[in-house]
Amino acid sequence: MAAPTPLHPDGALSLALAVVGSSTAPLVLLDGDLNVIAASASFFTAFDINPVGAVGEPLLSLGEGEWNLPRLRSLLTATLSGAADVDAYEMALNSQRLGTRNLLLNAHLLAYGDGAAVRLLLGVTDVTDARASEKLKDDLLREKAILLQEVQHRVANSLQIIASVILQSARKSQSDETRDHLRDAHNRVMSVAALQQQLAASRLGEVELKPYFDQLCVSVGASMIRDHDQLSLHVDCDDSAVDADISVSLGLIVTELVINSLKHAYPGGRKGRITVSYQAHGPNWTLAVADDGVGMPKDAESAMPGLGTSIVEALARQLAARVQVIGSHPGTTVSIVHSQISAVDADAMTGQAV
Repeated sequence: MAAPTPLHPDGALSLALAVVGSSTAPLVLLDGDLNVIAASASFFTAFDINPVGAVGEPLLSLGEGEWNLPRLRSLLTATLSGAADVDAYEMALNSQRLGTRNLLLNAHLLAYGDGAAVRLLLGVTDVTDARASEKLKDDLLREKAILLQEVQHRVANSLQIIASVILQSARKSQSDETRDHLRDAHNRVMSVAALQQQLAASRLGEVELKPYFDQLCVSVGASMIRDHDQLSLHVDCDDSAVDADISVSLGLIVTELVINSLKHAYPGGRKGRITVSYQAHGPNWTLAVADDGVGMPKDAESAMPGLGTSIVEALARQLAARVQVIGSHPGTTVSIVHSQISAVDADAMTGQAV
């Protein structure tokens, strides 16, 4: 295929003038001395410049001298020399008539052939309104994040107050059954408060699970373990991080399972250790709470599913995971398993008590 015949310099200049003259975007055609050869009507309108007498004048002298900027001269001179092209260079133009405008510059050298006069095509876009909109959006997002964290702090504080009131009521109650119910309610409110505190302290977005579970165990242990030399909580977690909404479900599961082990696995003042673990391999993960206590109850009445079981199973379904309960001899291990297989059959939940 034959190479296209290069345009004669006069023809190329005519074409450039036609392009500039018909452009709806602000364009300026400059010579080698940065004098205006032609400019689009949109350029004169956008920057309130009188087109009469502008052709032949230096670009830097247009308007009231606001274009006479050293950095603009340097950029255009470097482009004329062939040292650089200016692509999307942003600068501020301070005009008494227009105020401060944010401009996006694109400057390219036009090559007509050996010995031809140098020409420079300059495109100028006013992005002031766009930048103002972006700043407003960023400010609103920042304000929303601050308000959200403030709400989280207030909710956590309110939950702690509620938990304290419930605990005081439990201490005053004369009924052992009522006292037990109130203490269960206290522990669950405290677990939700611990979740809120941890999420408020974390950044929006993903939550690192290791420090998250550590804090949960500290909070649950502080409210339920009297002698930490007798019972202890440990976390064995990889460096996984998950979305905040997923972390809430995982945290509630951990809290329910740990509370369940503390209540039932160590009767009669037994010593023990409860371990919370989380391991992920790609999209597959396993959350487990293992104790070394007395194991699963033998009688049918004690093995009936309780509130903790229902909560854990409901949360597991939300995560498209399945619950596995295994006797560890000694103790019990409850695992929440998410895999590509379990995601397909997420409703096949175990009926064993947690």
